[in-house]
Amino acid sequence: MSFQASDVVPFSQARANLSDLAIQVKAGAEKIITKNGESYVALIDARQLDYYHQLEREHVHLLLIDDARRGLDDIAAGRTFEADAALESLQQLGATAQTKSANKLTQKYRVQKRG
Repeated sequence: MSFQASDVVPFSQARANLSDLAIQVKAGAEKIITKNGESYVALIDARQLDYYHQLEREHVHLLLIDDARRGLDDIAAGRTFEADAALESLQQLGATAQTKSANKLTQKYRVQKRG
C-alpha cells in the first residue's frame, strides 16, 4: 500500500480529529501519526492488524520448516555430532570466551592503575 501526504498526520491533529481518522481507517486508509516530525505510531484497521499478525506467524513457521530442512540435509550429509561431544565443545568455547574477557578486564585495570 502506498502512502499519500494526507496519510501522514501530526499527533496534535490526530488528537483533534480522531473520529474522522478512525472513519477513514475503517474505509481502508492507514495513517502514520508523527510526533516532533518523526513517525510515532500507525493507525490501522483492527482486521488489518490481525492479518499482519497472521502473516508474521506464518513467516515464523516457514523459517522453522527451513531450519528443519537444513537439519535433515545435515543428517543426510553426515554433518552430525554426538550430543555430549557437541555440549562439551560449546562449554569449552564459553570458557575460552570468559577467560579472554577476564584477561581483557585485568589488562585494562593494570593500565588504569599505572596511569
